[in-house]
Amino acid sequence: MSRKAISVAALTALCLTGLAACGSESDDSAAPKKKGASQVAVKLVSGSDGDVCELDTDTAAAGPVTFTVANESAAGVTEVELMDGQKILGEKENLAPGLPEVTFTLTLGGGDYEVYCPGAAEERIPFTVTGEAAAAPTGGTAELLAAGAKDYTGYVNTQLDAMVTGVENLRKAVDSGDVAAAQQAYADARPFYEKIESDVEGFVMEGFDPTDNKGNLDYLIDMRASNLDEAVGWSGFHAVERDLFEAKKITDQTKKYAADLVTNATLLAEIGKSLEFKPEDLANGAAALLEEVQSGKITGEEEAYSHIDLVDFANNVEGAQQAYAALRPGLEKIDAELVTTIDARFTAVIDDLEGYKDPEALGGYQPYTAELKASDGKKLSATVQSLQDVLGRLAEKAATA
Repeated sequence: MSRKAISVAALTALCLTGLAACGSESDDSAAPKKKGASQVAVKLVSGSDGDVCELDTDTAAAGPVTFTVANESAAGVTEVELMDGQKILGEKENLAPGLPEVTFTLTLGGGDYEVYCPGAAEERIPFTVTGEAAAAPTGGTAELLAAGAKDYTGYVNTQLDAMVTGVENLRKAVDSGDVAAAQQAYADARPFYEKIESDVEGFVMEGFDPTDNKGNLDYLIDMRASNLDEAVGWSGFHAVERDLFEAKKITDQTKKYAADLVTNATLLAEIGKSLEFKPEDLANGAAALLEEVQSGKITGEEEAYSHIDLVDFANNVEGAQQAYAALRPGLEKIDAELVTTIDARFTAVIDDLEGYKDPEALGGYQPYTAELKASDGKKLSATVQSLQDVLGRLAEKAATA
C-alpha cells in the first residue's frame, strides 16, 4: 500500500469518471440516511480502461456516514480508504473480487475528503461532507500534540485487530494444506504489524524476564533468521514464511507456527487496548519505522524467502506517516517550515514506491530480488534517509512543546 501527501483533485476529474452529477444545483445526489447514518456505496469493477472505483454519491451530510464496499470484478483494487489530508480516517483492505460487501462507519464534520482506491484508473475521488464542521482544535500546541497522540491510539488498535484477523486467515489457509493459498494469506497478513511495530515492540509476557525471548512478543511474532535465538528457535511470521516459500510445503510444525502466531497476536491486541502514547512516542516511532526500512527492507533481510520486502517497506512508511499526521496540527505551530519539508519528503518516498507496484504480485509490489536490490537499493535508501533525517528532529520538538 502506498500513501501520498494528498491534494484534492479537480472536480472535473470526478466528472470524467461518470460518478457524480457535475453542475447540478440539486441536493438529490446527497447520500440517503438509514438509522441516522448517511449511506454511501462504493463499488469496485473492471472497466475497459482499467479498474474503476465507483461511488453512488460524492456528498453526505455531516454526522455518521457508513461506507459499504463491494468488489465485483476489480482484481487490481483491493483496498478503499477515506482520507482527510494525509490522515486515514477509515479503511478496508484485502477486498478480493467476489467477497461479501464490507462496511465502515465514521462520524464526519463538514469539509473536503477523498476516497482513495489504490490501483484504480482514477485512484482519488473527492468526497464532500456538508453542514457544520467538527470543531477544529483550538488549544495550545501541547494540547494539540496530546490530542493527536490520543487519536493515534485508535489507529494502533485498528491495526492490531486487523492483524489478528489476518493471522487467523493465515492459520486457516495453512491448516487446509494449500500452499498457494497460504502464501497469499501470508502476504495479506503482513502489513498490519509493519505499520505499528515500533509502537508495540518490547512487550514481555507475564512471568518472563525481559531478556528471555521465550516471552518477548516481538520475537515470537516477528523474529527472523538474522536474530535467531537458538534457545527459543523459530517462531511467528517468518517461521511460516520459510516453510511456505523456501520448503514450499506445509508440515505439522508449520501448522503449529501458524497457531502460535494467532495466540501471540491475540495477546498483543489485548495489551494494545491499554496502550497510551505521548507525542514524543509517536515521533520516535515514526523515525524507528524508517530505520526498519533501512535495516530490514532495503537490505532484503526481512522477507528472505517470500521477497515481499517492498510490501513491508510501504507499510512501514504508511505507519510513519500516520504517526506524523497525528502530530501535524501541533507541529505546524512549532515549525511550519519543517512540516512543509517533511510533507515533501514523504511524497518523494511514496512516489519512488509507486514505480514498483505490481497488482499481479503478492502484496501488490514487485518481488525484491537480489537483482532489484543491486540496481535500486541505494536509490531507495537515499530517498528514505532524506526523510529520516528530518523526522528525527520531531521527538525533541514534541517533548518540549
